[in-house]
Amino acid sequence: MSAELPAKKSNASRYLFLFLLGLVVGAVATVMAMRAIDQRSDHFPHSVMQVMGKHVGLLQRTVQQNRCAATDSVPHVRTLRAMSNDLELAFPDLAEDQRFTEHASQFRAKLDAALAAPPTDCAGAAKLVESAKESCQACHQDFRH
Repeated sequence: MSAELPAKKSNASRYLFLFLLGLVVGAVATVMAMRAIDQRSDHFPHSVMQVMGKHVGLLQRTVQQNRCAATDSVPHVRTLRAMSNDLELAFPDLAEDQRFTEHASQFRAKLDAALAAPPTDCAGAAKLVESAKESCQACHQDFRH
């Protein structure tokens, strides 16, 4: 009689399973950690900039679409003016900086002037858009990291 030795089972499938399980658990833990870190950050400054940027873009679109009546531009200017009141609140570490408060004040002054005498044609609306973009760019040039 010949004695046959039983074939030795490979542990490779167990190792592969454990490796894949480790990858899944690691990915889930990484996502959870990233979300926890993100929840600790203050989203207000970014949100203020997003809303202001959106309204400047919408103003620009009204000019491109040749819809330049005051009724088309004033709502966006009002929103920009309201959001500009929150600039120092959104960036408290810059609120004491003379340059920052000067940029914010100049931006508000331009918006106040636009609300006092809203543009009634596309040339005036285009000037308003460029003026707003210049104000934003000047501040971002000094303070954006």
